[in-house]
Amino acid sequence: MLLEDDFGFSQERLGRATVFIAGAGGLGSPAAYYLAAAGVGRIIICDNDEVETSNLNRQILHSTNRIGQRKTESAAETLRAFNPEITIKPKDALISGDPAGLIEDADLIIDCLDNIEARYVINDYSIRNGVPIVHGGINGYAGQISFIAPPETACIRCIFPQDYGSEDPIPVIGATAGLIGSLQAIEAVKYLTCSGALLKNQLYIIDSFSNESEKLQLEKNPDCPACGRR
Repeated sequence: MLLEDDFGFSQERLGRATVFIAGAGGLGSPAAYYLAAAGVGRIIICDNDEVETSNLNRQILHSTNRIGQRKTESAAETLRAFNPEITIKPKDALISGDPAGLIEDADLIIDCLDNIEARYVINDYSIRNGVPIVHGGINGYAGQISFIAPPETACIRCIFPQDYGSEDPIPVIGATAGLIGSLQAIEAVKYLTCSGALLKNQLYIIDSFSNESEKLQLEKNPDCPACGRR
């Protein structure tokens, strides 16, 4: 299952690549599907939860006959059936502390998380090891995406210095997760094949309810506790 055009050399790059997907939920599902379809050679997918009925409007890696199954197991089963020519490595774990053992030798991290603390963990890893992140987030009809590559760009702590979220559940339109997760996959393919313009120092925000979008220019915070003065 490969790219259907003349990207011969690019296809080789994708086949040699390893991508770490943090989260097997609403964003991780479409991102993983399209990266598997593109022929990314090795996908590590990490989550620490199980499939629930309430998730299925957006978490398309899973299905009703897998309710109660670990998400990583379900994701691996789906992706292996979808493209048996690539390697899928599920990791049922909480992202905390030093995630080096989870991320291994990944060339790229896809941020499909839903909590800021885990994002800070992968952000700190990214800064220490020079592995870029494709960040994605969703809320209702709205979503956002950015390409984060310290020290060239602002890091996650620069953009989100603290958690402004609510303890209430975040409303999610399934198709919004599909849109942003697909854009994350596109950003990943561009990076892995050294092609196209990446969203460096830009936060691309899409509001599907009003059909409006904007790109916010980002700047490094020189006093950032993670990447400041680097």
